[in-house]
Amino acid sequence: MIRMATTPLPNSRTEPDGSAVIRVLSYNIRSMRDDTDALARVISACEPDLVLVQEAPRFFRWRKKLARLAAASGQVILSGGATAAGPALLCSLRGTVERTEDVLLPLTPGLHRRGFATAVVRFGNARLGVLSCHLSLQKDERYEQGGMLLERLAGLGTPYAVAGGDLNERPGGPTFTRLAGTLQDGWTTRPWGAEHTSTPTDPHQRIDAVFATPGVEILGCGVPLGLPGVTEEDLRAATDHLPVLAALKVPAS
Repeated sequence: MIRMATTPLPNSRTEPDGSAVIRVLSYNIRSMRDDTDALARVISACEPDLVLVQEAPRFFRWRKKLARLAAASGQVILSGGATAAGPALLCSLRGTVERTEDVLLPLTPGLHRRGFATAVVRFGNARLGVLSCHLSLQKDERYEQGGMLLERLAGLGTPYAVAGGDLNERPGGPTFTRLAGTLQDGWTTRPWGAEHTSTPTDPHQRIDAVFATPGVEILGCGVPLGLPGVTEEDLRAATDHLPVLAALKVPAS
C-alpha cells in the first residue's frame, strides 16, 4: 500500500521546563458514513492530544454522532461540527481549554459553505492556538480561504499555533504554497511514516496536511501506517482519506 514508519514517533509528555510534546492528528472522516469502529480504532491507536476533524457529521443528531466517536477514541469535543460547516476539534483530557470559536466563512453562491473550528488549549505551560479546516474545491475561493486561515490563526493571540486539514490541493499549488510560505509544513519539515493521504485504496497525492507556526519543533509528521494498532484494513474501512499524525514540541509560553 504505502511505505511504513521506520522510526518511533515521540510520545506525548510535559518537560520540566513546562514545554510540551503533543500529538496532533488531522483526519477527514467523511461524515462518519463508513466503518466507525475502524475509525475509532485508528484515532485511538494514534494516541492524539488533539484531533483536527474534517467532514464531521452536520445533519440529524450530528452532536450525538460526534460525541460517540470522541468517547470511543478517548477524546472530548472542543468545537465545530455543523456549527463550523464540517471542521471540528477533539481533545484528550491532558489539555486545558481556554476558549473555542466556530467560524463560518463567506458563502460563494453555488458552492459549499466552509468554516474553521478553532480553540486555544494549554498543555503544561505550553499555550497553543488550534485550527481545523476543509478548504474549497474551487481554486480562487480556496486561495482566499488560505489567507483567512492565516489571519484567523494570527488572531488567536497565542505565541504558537497549529493548523491542519483537507486542503483539496497538492503541494506546489497556490494555496498550499501560500500556507507553507508562512507556516511550517509538517511533512516537508520532518517526514515520518508515509506521504500520500488520498485515497486509502490508491494513495497517490497529498492533499491533507498539518502546519505549525515558527518556534514549534516538528518531531515527525506523516500518515501513521506502521504505528502499532493502525492497520491497512482499518485505514481503508474508516473513511476516504488517510490521516496525518504529527508530533510537535511546543515551548512554554
